[in-house]
Amino acid sequence: MPNLDQWPELDVIAVGAHPDDVEIACGGTLAKLVKQGYRVGIIDLTDGEPTPRSPGPEVRLAEARAAADKLGVHVRVTMELPNRRLFDTFEARVALAKEFRKYRPRVVIGFGDKTPLASPDHWQAMQITDAAIFYARLTKWDDHFDHLPVHTIISQLYFRLAFEPQTLNGFPGNFTVDIGDTLDDKLAAIACYATQFPPEKAHVYDRVKGAALIAGAASGFRAGEAFVSVRPLGAIDLVKTALGQV
Repeated sequence: MPNLDQWPELDVIAVGAHPDDVEIACGGTLAKLVKQGYRVGIIDLTDGEPTPRSPGPEVRLAEARAAADKLGVHVRVTMELPNRRLFDTFEARVALAKEFRKYRPRVVIGFGDKTPLASPDHWQAMQITDAAIFYARLTKWDDHFDHLPVHTIISQLYFRLAFEPQTLNGFPGNFTVDIGDTLDDKLAAIACYATQFPPEKAHVYDRVKGAALIAGAASGFRAGEAFVSVRPLGAIDLVKTALGQV
């Protein structure tokens, strides 16, 4: 059985299809979690290449590392699944489940729906992530998972990209995280992707910031990021929950 000491145990992992997905969707929340003392990781299913303005994967990976540094996350993993040809396959599910078994997160955050007029990889990433969370805890399948110990993920959350609607229908737990103190960290992380957001696409930053301001205002925060829990959220202290203190 592999020695798990070589992989740090994380509290939260956010999964994107490409480098920059997670920063746009929930970079402010990840930065806030780090400041709160949680151990946080990002997994990109692909390297995001090719793209029109990038000279190659090495540059995009350097941008991803710089963005992770801006957010302060502890681990960033770039998997070798194919950009533009990402599909929900058994092999992709197993590959991601192995990463979950290595890093043992309590919470996993990922795509929660299709993104019309954007990459179809996002929808495939959601299905891969859903399945990998299940696969991570399956026993009697050791050969498929390199004999990594099983791991049960306690909570699964969905995000939306900042350009998409803030809520998802059909789920019991929409909520907003206050990122008023980390909005600048989020925007700085996105700015690391110079190949994706050159000067002629500077409007992207206005859209991301605007979406955060709107999401936050709806909950009484300066800025926010919206999430969905796949299960109803519970409260131990009703007053603190109602006042946004937990």
